[in-house]
Formats: sequence, C-alpha cells, structure tokens
Amino acid sequence: MASVLDDPTLERHFKGHKEAVTCVDFSPNRKQLASGSVDKCLMIWNLAPKARAFRFVGHQDAITGVQFSPSGHLVATSSKDRTVRLWTPTLKGESTVFKAHTAAVRSVAFSRDGHRLVTASDDKSVKVWSVQRRSFIYSLCQHTNWVRCARFSPDGRLVVSCGDDRCVRLWDTSSKHCINCFTDSGGSATFVDFNSSGTCIASSGADGTLKIWDLRTNKLIQHYQVHSAGVNSFSFHPSNNYLISGSSDSTVKILDLLEGRLIYTLHGHKGAVIAVSFSRNGELFASGGADGQVLLWRTNFDVKSYQDVLQQHALRSTPDPPPHLSDVHPRGPHLHHPQPADIQISPAVADTWSTDPPVVELGPAGHGATASRHAAALNGRTHLTPTQGSSNSHHSSSFLAHRAASAAADEWPGGEGSGGAGWTAGNQTGRGRGREAREEAAAQTQPLEVLSGHPASLHSTLQHIVQQLDVLTQTVSVLEERLTLTEDKLKECLLHQARTVRDLRASRERRETESDDTDGSADHFA
Repeated sequence: MASVLDDPTLERHFKGHKEAVTCVDFSPNRKQLASGSVDKCLMIWNLAPKARAFRFVGHQDAITGVQFSPSGHLVATSSKDRTVRLWTPTLKGESTVFKAHTAAVRSVAFSRDGHRLVTASDDKSVKVWSVQRRSFIYSLCQHTNWVRCARFSPDGRLVVSCGDDRCVRLWDTSSKHCINCFTDSGGSATFVDFNSSGTCIASSGADGTLKIWDLRTNKLIQHYQVHSAGVNSFSFHPSNNYLISGSSDSTVKILDLLEGRLIYTLHGHKGAVIAVSFSRNGELFASGGADGQVLLWRTNFDVKSYQDVLQQHALRSTPDPPPHLSDVHPRGPHLHHPQPADIQISPAVADTWSTDPPVVELGPAGHGATASRHAAALNGRTHLTPTQGSSNSHHSSSFLAHRAASAAADEWPGGEGSGGAGWTAGNQTGRGRGREAREEAAAQTQPLEVLSGHPASLHSTLQHIVQQLDVLTQTVSVLEERLTLTEDKLKECLLHQARTVRDLRASRERRETESDDTDGSADHFA
C-alpha cells in the first residue's frame, strides 16, 4: 500500500463522451472501466497503457446506470428509453434488451451471485429480473414518486430503494414486502447502497446530505452535510472505512467513516460530478461529470489493505454479525498527518498514458453480429457497424464482417496511443485502400434490408411483432399488480368471514347455555 502521507492522485482522464457522464463502474479484474452518458453510448475503457476503448451504441436515449456482472462477462445498462440492456463487452457488441418499465429506468444493479438484476424507474416501481432466463420476475410497488436507485444487499435477501418521495425503503426479496421505511430525508433521495458487510445502508439527497443507518438497530448513526449542492452518487470503500461522494457543487469528497469527518475535497471536474465508484479492491476510484470527462484516481489514503481488514475481522471473538462502521477498528489517534481542508487537483493534469485512446465503435447487437468497416477509419479509428437484420442472416454480409474483425484484430497489438495505427496491413497500396473504401461506402448506402438479405415487408412485420410484445409485457405487468391486489382483498374477505362465523358460533353457544340455565331454574321452582 501507499504511504499514509500520500494524497489521492489523478492518474488518467478519459475523453470520448460527447455529453455528460452519468455512471461509472470498474470490472471485477480491474482492467476495464465502464461509463454511460447522456450521449446514449456505453464506453468501455481499457486501463492498460495505450489500449483501445470501445463505444457501444444501441440505446435510444440517455444511459442512466451501468454495472459489470460479478464475473465480468456482462455489462448491464439502464436508460431513459425505458429499457435495460445486457451487453457482452467484446468486439461483437452483442446485447439483450429487457422491457417491462413504462417510464425512464434510473438505475440497474446485479445481485452478488450475478443471477438477478434490480432496476428502478420513473414509473414508481422497482423490478427484479432473471439474468439467466432474460426475463422479468416481480415488481416492488410502494413508492409514490419516481424511484432513483435500487440495490441488492450482499447476501441478496434485501433490496434497498430510494426516490423523489423522500423515502428510503427496505424490501424482503422472499416475501416481496417493504419491511422498513426511512423517511427523515430533507429532499429527494438520489442514491442508495449497502456497505460491503450488509449491516448498514447509506443514502444521499438533493439537499446535499449523506446519511448512514445501522440496519441492526434501524437507527441513523452518521449524518454528513459537507456538500454545498445535491449529492448525485457515492461509493463505499471495500473496507467500509471510507466513502467518496460526487456532487453538483463540482467536487468529490472523501469521508473517514471511522472518525466521522471529511478528510479530502477533490477539484477536477468543470461542472457537476454525477458519478463516482471505487474499484473492487479500493486502490482506484473513478468520477464522471457534466463536462463529459471520466477521471481515474489512485486512492493512496487507505492506511490498511482490504486483506488486513478481513484478517482482523476473522480474529474477532464475539459471535456478533460482521462489524460495521463504528467498530471495524478501535478508535484511536488518526494516522494521517493534518491536511489542508481542500486538496486542489488541477483539471488540466495531463493523461499519463494516452491523451485520446483510439475508439472502436460497436453498434447494437440483437440485430445480428455482422459488421462492416466505416469510411471514417481513414482517420485512424475503426468503426464496426452491425446491420439491422436478423441474427440468422450471414450470407450477404459475413465477408464484410470477417474483414472488419480481421482489421480490428490486426490493430489491437500494435496500435499507437495517439490513434496513428492503420486499419489495413502495412503492405497495402493506396490504390487498394481507396478501392476498399469505395466498396464499403457503396455497401453502406444500400438499404438495410438489402444488406441483410431480408425484404422490407418482413422487416416491418418484425417491428410490428416487437411492438405487440411490448404491449403484452406491459399488460402482464399491470395484470400481475391487479392480481396481487385481488389476492390481498380475497384474504381479507376470508379472514372477515371466518371471524364472523366464529362470532356467530360463540353467540349461539352462549344462547344455548342461557336457555339451559333458565330451564333448570324453572324445574327447581316447580
């Protein structure tokens, strides 16, 4: 680990998004960084020196959330276009589309085992999906306004969600019921998450606050008011010792949760900081902002490695659940030397490896894995643009796809960081390059149906079927909610009926007893 005297340092900055960056997440192997943007694109940045970046195109509106699966083989994104996509982060750019929400989807997250997804939406619902079956499972519907964020607990037994109704709700995934609701938020709740041990949850608000609750006591244990504008995102360090937050006041704040105080303020973005995230081991963290930049920082301030913390946890002699914020280490003198209130990081810090990584553009999959090289490759960038045909159409465009993949593979090992790598082999002549560019430009001007080998009528029929399936999916979701309400009412009616029968039976027995007593008294009198 780094020395305790080191401050967080800006390692790299990535420029490729055309608009604000709304979400970031590290891959489990810490070799890639994913970011989503208002420009509708998912970017996968390779952290190795001079490595290429990938741009995935498919969403029809701004991307609002992104997360790698625990295995790293999938990337999930949510969007304002009401869909969730599961991407395979490879050159093929394949993706699967989930549709069940009726409004913008604000967040997406995997469960720890990678089998489920949870999404939050402006349709006031939280939905859970099966990753393996690529299908919707159930909804959680008690929020009364837009739901901004939802996350699974580490053990997968709970879901926490928050939204514009100023509520943070805790759900039991077995019973599908809301088991707790924290309502002391001063404004819209913008983000929520569990710490790594699952004993605490934190939420951020549009009023600039950060709050942490202990789930074992259901009490608020820490409350921070360190930002001068709304907090848009935060992330727990894996050790639970620290928390980073990004705010519309253009800063990233770093909190020491053991001492309950602010230790660093980082200035690097021009405009609001919308997304922050720690890497899986906590050595790096990333921030994305309204300036369209993704900044990669090295932590340095973590005194103890995560492995040391885990070993110390294993030596605990008490049978209590895993430690949380206030008991990870005994309270004692802080190991940091006094630091200035603000650590100023110049936004003009140069990228230490590559100023503008070459970008490989990948179109929406789910419409076929075929691809062709774009004429803009003459700039030194490779564009892989899949056709919109069925995945079964390989005849008319497989040759172009093979050439595009070969060109990308040729570029991969020897590409220069400044984008100077060519898109053809070095022994090609200028005449051959010109001829290929003309052929592919002509191919791209053809109608998509001709390129994929499908007639226009079949394409329109497929579009109509997809629209009908969307309507059916939404109808099933509504019917499911109505069925749940009907079941609840039926249970109430049955309970009421049973209670009425029991009361009638008791009343009849009471009358019979009184009648017997009256007859006995009359006989005695006679």
